Amino acid sequence: MLRFVSQFSIFGLEPQVWSVSDLTRYVRQVLDSDYRLQDIWVTGEVFNVSRPSSGHLYFTLKDSEASLRCVMWRSEVARQKVLPRDGEAIEVHGNISVYEVGGQYQLYAGAIRPAGEGELFQEFLRLRARLEAEGLFDPERKRPLPIWPNRIGVVTSPTGAALRDVLNVLRRRFPLVEVILAPTPVQGDQAPAGIVSALEALNTYSQPDLILLVRGGGSIEDLWAFNDEDVARAIAVSQAPVVVGVGHETDVIIADFVADVRAPTPSAAAEVATPDRENLADELAKVRNTLERKYRDYLRELRREYKDQQAALRIASPRAQVANARQRVDEALYRATAVVRHSLALRRAAVVGLVQTLRAVGPSAVLARGYAVVTRVDDGVVVRSISQVEPGDGLNVRVSDGTFGAEARPPFDSLTSDPML
Repeated sequence: MLRFVSQFSIFGLEPQVWSVSDLTRYVRQVLDSDYRLQDIWVTGEVFNVSRPSSGHLYFTLKDSEASLRCVMWRSEVARQKVLPRDGEAIEVHGNISVYEVGGQYQLYAGAIRPAGEGELFQEFLRLRARLEAEGLFDPERKRPLPIWPNRIGVVTSPTGAALRDVLNVLRRRFPLVEVILAPTPVQGDQAPAGIVSALEALNTYSQPDLILLVRGGGSIEDLWAFNDEDVARAIAVSQAPVVVGVGHETDVIIADFVADVRAPTPSAAAEVATPDRENLADELAKVRNTLERKYRDYLRELRREYKDQQAALRIASPRAQVANARQRVDEALYRATAVVRHSLALRRAAVVGLVQTLRAVGPSAVLARGYAVVTRVDDGVVVRSISQVEPGDGLNVRVSDGTFGAEARPPFDSLTSDPML
């Protein structure tokens, strides 16, 4: 047992003052000199496994009361038959020392062997099996997403990057959609109850066309709220279809299996939920081209038929047959023309409707509703954030009926709100 005693100066007045590096080196020497810590086996559940480009392996061992950071150098990693995965219970052999730069003690691993599945991973498997047996994962239960959503609910943290990513995608792809945020913590002990309450509130009061449940990436512990049974059941009973975009593409959670649509990231969830106005313009052009081609083909067929009738009349020769044939051709041409005109009227109406839809989502319509496009005078760059301007910068402001100049200055006191929320 070590006991630290203050060291005083020669005059006996002041204790010795350690630098951080000296103290850390001393602690490392103490740990390195303890033979009991130089050849040990430690068992626990694996979390946060990471293997960067250096080839070294980093992970955390946990039990119900504590956690221990571990590192295995690349040379040792190459000797392992199987590397650990998140959720597994393993036994690790190595020595305890201190990483001086971070000031943390950690286990320097030399060997790894399995110790059975970890409790959290077993809990994940048991819940997944039970919910699957109840039919919550059945493809027949999943609902299609609306093609033209008017209102989208978003369940996420109001301060996270996931919300910014979703709003940026929605503004770019489908700016007319109304967005309703149901803020909630998305990690920690309070997250499952918060997510359930947010889903219930959206379905009860806001009634969106669909709901985005999103969160950025993180460790398995950070994402564990989305493996909660109450969250899974709240997704299953949601009146609106639910798109789950949590973590990164490689992360797998219970909420993914229950969701109507699973997206790999928050941005991808917003992409899946909305049509793209540029794609709408492309579709309109395709429809117009198809109508024009069919019209030309139909007229070409009528001309060919008319010429065939003329040839038949010339072959038959008698005036009566010519007169009768000419009358039949005239009647056929009249009916064909009527059909073409009716078909063109219907297709023109469809084209007009698509054009009106395109205009409604176009930039001019957005400006007419009170929005503006602000560019810097010196380089013409569009200003999307206050971080792009400095006080005194010259600005050009384009509104629906023209452009005027302005100068950047601190805002007047007023209530501000994001029109997307």
